[in-house]
Amino acid sequence: MKRVLLALCALLALATAQAAPVRLTFVGDIMLADGPGRTIASGRDPLADFAGDLRDADFTIGNLECAIATVGKTLAGKIYSFRADPSALALLEGRFDALAVANNHSGDYGKAAFLETLAHLDAAGIAHVGGGRDLAAAHAPLWIERQGLRIAVLNYNEFKPRSFEAGADRPGIAWSEDSQVISDIRAARAAGADLVIPFMHWGWEREPKASERQRHLARTMIAAGAALVVGGHPHVTQGVEYYRGKLIVYSLGNFVFDGFDLPAARRGWLLRLTLDRHGLLAWETRAAQIDDEGTPHPVPGALTPCGKAGDKKPRECANP
Repeated sequence: MKRVLLALCALLALATAQAAPVRLTFVGDIMLADGPGRTIASGRDPLADFAGDLRDADFTIGNLECAIATVGKTLAGKIYSFRADPSALALLEGRFDALAVANNHSGDYGKAAFLETLAHLDAAGIAHVGGGRDLAAAHAPLWIERQGLRIAVLNYNEFKPRSFEAGADRPGIAWSEDSQVISDIRAARAAGADLVIPFMHWGWEREPKASERQRHLARTMIAAGAALVVGGHPHVTQGVEYYRGKLIVYSLGNFVFDGFDLPAARRGWLLRLTLDRHGLLAWETRAAQIDDEGTPHPVPGALTPCGKAGDKKPRECANP
């Protein structure tokens, strides 16, 4: 009888663990060169004010909008190129579980710098998604397994230059081709993903509303099996909506970035998701106000989008 009771208790504990929700946090563009780089070089921490928020999740993901390397040369004709010193890795460790690299700045200093960036992330124990040594690696999902839940995160860029795209035997990033994106979503589901989340680098810079292209692709991904869609790149936050009951956050805006005079480009969102096997239970955004040096700060009392399962449209919630 004692063995039976112990077995029942073990099964109950397992069922409870499997039923527990998983909390994910996403942030937008993280650029650690220029102003943020000077902040780091001076011994200060541009992520200090959000350190607790970044750790307060089962898994935290951001978009790394620069190379982290010591080698390479800038591409001819590119207006802005970003390369951070490897010392910046110390600020990312313990705060980010993974970084997305499918964007228009990962290849700013060439293939060698891109591969050095990936090697630094590997050495720091930070996973990466959306890029790799070849096409297969660039399109491979980031697998998150927590509380018995299997989540696949996919990452794509569709903003020039396309020369950063990975090839069959060429390092680079995952480019957003509709047919390939749909195929990757379906493959992740077939491989056992309970939930698939595309993290997109898309849209037009400084535009406060999502384009028709973004809306079409977001809906196409949800129709293909995505549980929700998260985006970035425009350097401003964009609209949030539901499609077929699934959340679409078109742009999180900047998170750590300097050089913008536009007020909207100095306000980003930290996105918190609470998920279970059936999908999204609750979500909220928290405002990040970015100063002249590119450092984000919380904005208590700010109203930003939020919601929960069963909502027909996003709500506004006050930041703590």
